[in-house]
This record gives sequence, C-alpha cells and structure tokens, in this order.
Amino acid sequence: MSNQHSIYVLATLLLATTLGPVPVAYAQDTNPNTAAPDRRDPIITDEEFDETIPPIDPNIDAPLGSIQEWTDEQRRLEQEQRADDAEDETAQIPAAKDGNTNELIADAPVNDPEIDDPLVPLENFDVERFDESEYTEAAENLDDAELRYEYRLEGLESLSDKSDVRPVNADDIRGRFSELSALEEGDGKAVNGAMISARMREDQQLLVDIMSGQGYFDATVNGNLELPAQKGDIVTVILQVTPGQRYDFASIMFEAGPVEPEDLISKNFVPKIGEPIVAERVLAAEANLAVALPQEGYPFVDIGQRDILLDPETATGDYTLPVNTGPRSSFGEIVTTGTTAFDADHVGVIARFKKGELYDSRKVDDLRKALVSTGLFSIVSVKPAPSGEAGPDGTEYATINVEQEAGPPRTIAGSAGYGTGQGIRVEGSWTHRNLFPPEGALIASAVAGTQEQGASVTFRRSNAGRRDRTVEFGLSALRSDLDAYEALTGRLGGRISYNSTPIWQKRFTYSYGFEVLGTNEEDFNFSTGERDSRTYYVAALPGEVTFDTTDSLLNPTEGFRISAKLSPEASLGSGTQFYGRGQVEATTYYGIGSSFVLAGRARIGSIAGADRADIAPSRRFYAGGGGSVRGFGYQELGPKDIDDDPIGGRSLIEAAAEVRYRFGDYGVVGFVDAGQVYTSSTPGFDNMRFGVGIGGRFYTNFGPLRLDVATPINRQPGESRVSVYISIGQAF
Repeated sequence: MSNQHSIYVLATLLLATTLGPVPVAYAQDTNPNTAAPDRRDPIITDEEFDETIPPIDPNIDAPLGSIQEWTDEQRRLEQEQRADDAEDETAQIPAAKDGNTNELIADAPVNDPEIDDPLVPLENFDVERFDESEYTEAAENLDDAELRYEYRLEGLESLSDKSDVRPVNADDIRGRFSELSALEEGDGKAVNGAMISARMREDQQLLVDIMSGQGYFDATVNGNLELPAQKGDIVTVILQVTPGQRYDFASIMFEAGPVEPEDLISKNFVPKIGEPIVAERVLAAEANLAVALPQEGYPFVDIGQRDILLDPETATGDYTLPVNTGPRSSFGEIVTTGTTAFDADHVGVIARFKKGELYDSRKVDDLRKALVSTGLFSIVSVKPAPSGEAGPDGTEYATINVEQEAGPPRTIAGSAGYGTGQGIRVEGSWTHRNLFPPEGALIASAVAGTQEQGASVTFRRSNAGRRDRTVEFGLSALRSDLDAYEALTGRLGGRISYNSTPIWQKRFTYSYGFEVLGTNEEDFNFSTGERDSRTYYVAALPGEVTFDTTDSLLNPTEGFRISAKLSPEASLGSGTQFYGRGQVEATTYYGIGSSFVLAGRARIGSIAGADRADIAPSRRFYAGGGGSVRGFGYQELGPKDIDDDPIGGRSLIEAAAEVRYRFGDYGVVGFVDAGQVYTSSTPGFDNMRFGVGIGGRFYTNFGPLRLDVATPINRQPGESRVSVYISIGQAF
C-alpha cells in the first residue's frame, strides 16, 4: 500500500471513530412526478469510487522522499499541465493574415475596410478641448440658482394669552426659529423645488419642537408652497402653526430620601404647580438642583431622568424627578496625589474650610482656583470622595482629593515704559516661585533706563501661614539721575501684607514692614547756591491700609477705593531727626451704560516733624508725570532751585478726572489733572497747576495698554508743550 493510501485509510478510520458510522449520501430527484428513489441507491457505483482511489505503489516498502523533492515534483507537473493547456487553446484559434501563429485573433471575420489604413498622426486628431471656464465656483454658486423663495409663519398670534402665568411672546418663537431654521440658513435661494420642500419639512419639525418646549405638546405645523405665477418669481413657503392646548404642571414630585432642611430640594426647584411646562425652565431647575445641593452638604447628588405624564383632557402634566442625594457630608481629610508642588498641610492653609465643617462645593471651587493662582501647577484638580467615616451632626466625612501635576516653577518677565521727564525705563525679572517650598520664591530683578539703573534680590513666601498673606525680604541697589536729585541708594527691607489678587479682590487689605537704607544724594544748598552731596541713613516703619469696593483691580468701572499710608521715620547722620510721612488717596468710578466710565482721583500728603533740609531728597514729595499730574514732566511741579530744578516739598495735593469710552478692545480717554507741591507740611491749595490731554487704550486680558498725550495749561518757561506717557494699566 502506498503512503498516500495509508494516510487516506487512517483519516477515514479516525473520522469514523470520532463521529461514529460515516453516513452515505444519496441523490434526490426534485421532480414531483418522479417516483421516489430507493434510499439505498448510492450516488456513484463502487467501480467509479474505486477508480478515484490512487493506485497502490508496487514499491510500497521504498523509503519516503524528502519534502523538498515532493514539492519540486509537484511544481514540475503543474508547469507541464499549463504548457499542455496553452498548446490546446492555440491550436483552436486561427492565425493572423500574415501567417504569424503567435498572433491571436477572434474567430469571427473582420469586415472593417479601414482596418488596414495607416493611423492618423496624433497632432491631426480632431478632439474638442475641455473648457474649464464653464466649471467654476461662480457657476455652481447659488446666486445663479433657478429658484428663490421666502417664508412666513402663521398662527402664532394666538399665543399672546394674558391669562397664562408665563405668556409666550410670538416674537420670541420667531426669533428662536430664525436662529435654527434651514429655510433661513438657505438665504432664500434653492437649486430646485425639491430642496425647498426638504427645508420646509425640516422646519416643520423644528417648529413642533419649539412649540413643545413652550408647553404646547399638541401643536401641529402644516407646510404649503405657493408657486409663482410665472418663471422667475419668488416661491412662498407658508408654515401654518396650530398651537393646541398649553400644558401646565398638575403636580411636582421628587423621589428622594430625607434631606436637611426638609424643603432643600423643593425650594431650589423654581417651577411651581400651575405654571406652564416650559422646557428651558425645567432644565434650568434640574441643573440648579445639581448645583445647590452640593453647596448644602450633598456632594454626591445624582439627578435622575425626569418623567412627565400628560393628561390631554385637563391639559396638565404630572412631573416626577428621581434625586439620589447621597450621604450628607462634611469636609474630611485632604489627600494629595501626583507630582506635588507642596504637601497636604499647605493645601489646608490655602483652603477656606476646616475638617468637620458642612460640605460646600463653593469652597472646593475656591480652593481649586487658589491652587491654580499659585502658578505652580500644569494640572490640578480638587474632588470629593466618600470616606465611609462618620462625621459630626450625623454627616459622613468627604475626603478631599487634590491631584497635582507640578509645572515649571521659573518665570522670566519684563516691562517697558516711557514718560516725559523720566525717559525710557525697562525692567526685567527672573523668578523661581517654589525654590523654598512651600511657595518660597526667589526673585532677581533689574531696571535700566535713561535716568535709573538698579538691581534687587527678594525672597517672598506666599500664603505664609494664612491664605493670601505674603512675607517679603529684599535687598536692592539703585542709582538715580533725576532733575530733582542724584542718588546712590542701598536698601534692606521687609514687609508682611494681606493683599487682593486678580481672582479674589478683597474689601480690606493691609501691609506693614520696615526699611533701612543708606543713600548718598545731592541737595541744593540755598546758603551757598550750590548742590551739596550728603549721606543719609534712614530707618522707617511703613504701613498701609486700603478699603476697596471697585469691580476690578486693573480696570475698574464701578465703586470706590480709599487708601492711607503712614511711615514713621528716623533720619540719622548729622543729627537725628524723627518725622512722619502720611498720605491719603481716594478714587471713584461710575459707569454710564456699557461704554462710558467717569473716573476721579484725589491725593493729599504731608511730612511733619522735620525741616525739608533734614529730609533726604528721595523721601520728599514730588508731583508731575504719568502717575501724578499729566502735562508736566516727572517730578516737575513744586519748589525749585535757582536753576529751575525741582527740590521737593513736605506736602502734596493732586486731583484728576477722566471720561473713558471703550469700543471693543480699544478705548479713548479725555482727562484733566491738577496738583502742586508745597514747602510747608500743610498743603496751601494755591498756585494749582492743570494739565489736559487725551489718551488711547488697548485692552488685553492682563490690563489696558496706555498711551496718554497731555499739555499744561498756562505753560511756564521751561515746561514742555506736550508730554507723552506710555505704560500698562490705567492712570488710576
């Protein structure tokens, strides 16, 4: 027996062993008129079956060949078979006329008399060129559409029913429809009538949805087309609205467990029984529940799917809303995860809640904003999680999970400005905001200008033991070359402050600290008529308080702001002098409409306890410049020496008024400033100087960019005709 035969028999035996007896297939005649065959008749005879079995190899005991030999033999047999088949096909096809038997042609005779003619040269072939100019965007534009149409809504006049608790305004329906309408979007143009009909059907359903949203659940809308009398006229689409009855709330029920207080859910659901079922009010009320309950101790509330059962006979609906409140919770532990910038203890310093307080989602949002404002995170999230631990007053502690991803802590910043009398001033800084965690920053800054050059290093810790409290220590050196004085000053200072931020503007802020400085300055000596150089050593304890009701730190439009500064100082050197510097400033803002703002400012200051000559020139009062009295140079107002240079004074008074007009991101400002500096410690309110001008504003997300141009009134010799000021932020 051959190997192949052995394999076949073995496979048959395995099949029989596995599946049982192998069934025999029989043929079946589907002709109903034929007698049913004997089911025992085989499809093929035994002789035919035996012929299909390969013959037994007479040399059955010969060794098996390799797989490669068997594969090569199969490929040889296949190639011979393909060659035989190709020879048979070629023998059946007649040869070409030239007798070349390698050319194959169809059996049918060819009767085309031009088949033997030579081909026409390609350049003489007659082809109509494709005109691309006929297929442009302009040709496909709907401006050339075949049909134009207009539409109107009818049947809405009956909606203004004064008996309704919340009557529907037909104009509101039309306005809402216009915002979403396919007919409106088509701008009255269509390629054909089918397009108009499709838009009409779409808008019919739109109107039905809008009416249902207002409580008209039985409303129907029929659409009709008024065809034009002649080609080219406008097609009119009419949408006829039949409002039907308006449904009101018959009952409002909540499927919820007990809450505290008992009316917590109902009082925060605005719609009431008897009101129309208006979709927008229902959705807003459900959203309000999702907001209000977490503010009242339920952080895990889940608002379910509403059910409204309508009764056509009474035109009312029964509203049911499932509310899964979850456990009433109080604040639990703070847990931090991720790449942390600081630990959970410092997060607790920033948070405005303590463990055990009733949960309030507003305080969680406040914490998230405070963490973002540190500038130390690329991603930060604050989320509550149930702890399963019992809290006070029957509540359950909610763990506050703070997930952090620390961001780059370093910042490079710069600013530039220009002012007449002060020249160009450029300032830059490098800050590492978390060099000494938590939130311990190191700041290196420098200033370069035409009249000032200096550098400083500052350590600052934000949120130092208390939210928004800042502790600073700084060391600086500054060279000033001004018309009023020349000075080379070194300063060591520290300050503790509680300040407003762009996110949280506080009503009351304060700061207090110390200053120790040594400064070598030139001061005019009226006895000699020359400027003398003198070294001053000054120690001061400056403090400031501010009360602020304005609506913005950088660009206020409403409210007022009052601040007071007091600095007891000692001037050491040639005799010790004790004196006090005080200043009060008030600003107010009044908006007119959305575009105009009236703004005003007043400032008064005094130095008492020492003569002017005993006070370092850099510690005296000066007026004039972009942040003082515009129209004059920097520190230009007040007493002057024989060279007409300012020498400063011991009292100050300033006032300003502005009319600000904003249009988009731009604005125009007209202003009048006034002020003067006096030798005495009490302002004289005489000899006031005025400046008028106009300014431009470009509003950005970090504050307005300012360009002011001003001129003095009753200009004196030596004063500029025009002064220019460029900076960031409003003048006040």
